[in-house]
Amino acid sequence: MGGCASQSRSLLRGQGAQGLPRRVELSQTPFFPQDQRFLCGPESLAAVLHVAGFPVTPAQLVPQVYLPGRQGSLQLEMLAAARRQGALPVVLPPQLRALCEEVAAGNPVVVLQNLGLAFAPTWHYVVVVGYDLDAETVLLRSGREARQAMRLRTFEHTWARAHSWAFAAVAPGRLPATASEAEVTRALVAFERVARPAQATEAYAAASQRWPNSLTLALGRGNTLYAAGRKAEAAEVFGAAARRLRHPAAWINLGEVELELGHTEQAREAAQQALTLGGKWGPQAKALLDKVNQVAGEAK
Repeated sequence: MGGCASQSRSLLRGQGAQGLPRRVELSQTPFFPQDQRFLCGPESLAAVLHVAGFPVTPAQLVPQVYLPGRQGSLQLEMLAAARRQGALPVVLPPQLRALCEEVAAGNPVVVLQNLGLAFAPTWHYVVVVGYDLDAETVLLRSGREARQAMRLRTFEHTWARAHSWAFAAVAPGRLPATASEAEVTRALVAFERVARPAQATEAYAAASQRWPNSLTLALGRGNTLYAAGRKAEAAEVFGAAARRLRHPAAWINLGEVELELGHTEQAREAAQQALTLGGKWGPQAKALLDKVNQVAGEAK
């Protein structure tokens, strides 16, 4: 709890709040009162999905997130349900300042609290919709309270008991303001499995623009373009990544797509570049070069 308290002091005094608005409230965030015990998960998730542009009712989410045996909703189910609705959910840094920055950027945040004790937990999801640094409060959609003003330090303690877990859900093409490259990449890999190729492409494009030197994001963007049938655009993305990052995987992907497009010479060059870089990708690069030469020979 000492670290939690120091976060609060840092945010409220000195340079900790530099650049943050002193007060923010996302008053347009919808409120779904908790009609039944243990259903705070569906209500909280429905609220942030509405803001992201995916109107859904808590009742529709109950079968997706509520586990009767656990009398509640697990974090994994919350994230998976958001993806099924078409949103991109991303876990946020476990820092109070990051939480405030996210809300200041216009994104309400789902937070897990433990209102009990470590040895007797009482888990509870809320939606953070604002804060007031001068009043030292956070504003929550919580249970049956549409606008609960909770003392900042009380909130921190209950949040820390739940390992400071929080996430924001955004539409494809947008990214949470504070999410790390690692968490966004993890979120996109999971999103790609259930999203339509066009949605996944849009999501990867936004992430690649923020982190242009990420090989995983570049390959993901190219792969989703390919899955959407946009092979020429996929080749452009793979080619740009191969030249910028000089990684054999990008060259191999480029060669495969160029070969499918009938660009034999471009495919051969890509295979040779991958072979020159070598490493564990050497056998795959050699197999690609053999395939290119076979296709070229059959075309003569």
